Amino acid sequence: MASRSLSRLALAATGVVLSALLGGTAAAQPAADTPVFWRVPATAAQAHALENAGFDVEEGDAGAAYVVGGQAVANRLRALGYRPSFFDTVYKELPAQANSLAADTFYGGYRTVTAHENHLTAVAAAHPDLATKYTIGQSWKKTKGQGGHDIQAICLTKKQTGDCTLSTSSPKPKFFIMAQIHARELSTGELAWRWIDYLADGYATDATAKSILDTTEVWVVPISNPDGVDIVASGGNSPKLQRKNADNTRGSCTGTNIGIDLNRNSTFKWGGDSNSACAETYQGVSAGSEPETQALEKLARAIFPDQRGTGNNDPAPTTAKGTMITLHSYGNDIIIPWGFTQATSPNDTQYRKLGAKYAASNGYLVGTNEETVGYDTSGTTDDFTYGELGVASVTFEVGGSSGTCGGFLPRYTCVDSTFWPKNKGAFITAAKAAAAPYQQ
Repeated sequence: MASRSLSRLALAATGVVLSALLGGTAAAQPAADTPVFWRVPATAAQAHALENAGFDVEEGDAGAAYVVGGQAVANRLRALGYRPSFFDTVYKELPAQANSLAADTFYGGYRTVTAHENHLTAVAAAHPDLATKYTIGQSWKKTKGQGGHDIQAICLTKKQTGDCTLSTSSPKPKFFIMAQIHARELSTGELAWRWIDYLADGYATDATAKSILDTTEVWVVPISNPDGVDIVASGGNSPKLQRKNADNTRGSCTGTNIGIDLNRNSTFKWGGDSNSACAETYQGVSAGSEPETQALEKLARAIFPDQRGTGNNDPAPTTAKGTMITLHSYGNDIIIPWGFTQATSPNDTQYRKLGAKYAASNGYLVGTNEETVGYDTSGTTDDFTYGELGVASVTFEVGGSSGTCGGFLPRYTCVDSTFWPKNKGAFITAAKAAAAPYQQ
């Protein structure tokens, strides 16, 4: 589904050679029911057809796509004339102590939705001068009376009159970061957790944290798809690979094929992705159909003024304020608009300069969809916040495609050993840039 340069393919292949993550070698065949990444030689059109046929098609490289599944999926691919080969494991080997996990954690330490909710409550209680917690909407299950969750956000700043008040005219510029809109992308929620703690706990002792909160509002939605994360966490040490939300009203989908891809459901330029209900990129029946999407867009409209014209080629002015990062995995990419078209955005030059500053910390590749993941994406959150509101918005794809710290389910220790050290500086840069992101 994605086109990668040959140099990036070589790096991915190196990761395969180095990983013997389930006690075997990269060439070993998995057990019949163990999902793995299969490398499938395919054109972009073939990868799209596989996706519409219900295959879980993920990051690719030059001339191939990666498909997630067990031996049955590989057999289906072979029956269609494809030649899948084992690429990497999905589940990474857990340390022995992970067999006895703390409450509200799973798969080596990743936090559940309840743990994130409790964390926001605790931060707001411990730092009333810095933190304000908001309920911005409800998950699909909660709207249906089937359990579910409130969708929660936290605003962090050294509070003065008018701060963190859901106002487009509040005095401080704003940096908005959101995570785990794709539920199985586990590292992203943990990065949001660490960012919150760095600012709230560090304000008293860290000059950079203090400077940010003295001058900027930082808004964080650590779990954008709580129903989906519940499904993932229900697998415990074998997390379920749920990407979408839990809306099961469309199609005859089962298991982790249910739901709507919330990052294809936004109201800006919706409609260019899959209409197949069981596809991982199913966009829903209409733009903004899902309550999670509605909550995220309502928050963005409540805190950012409309700073851009309505045409595709209308740039955000150099005076526009606000930055936004939506966290995804995997890919080691910083993806700049546009997503819905191969054309570059009217702020492309400014985006590349800002992206280069982010990349100075994390080393990720900066580029458009075509230059990074290799495919168009309609109805995405960053296209919405930039396209409708003019906010300088990007996607971070955290982590590589293979190895212990690769894929959707990296070993939990990778968060502190790799992902947080790489991205902390990029988040700081985004917060500092919020006052004038197009003047970098």
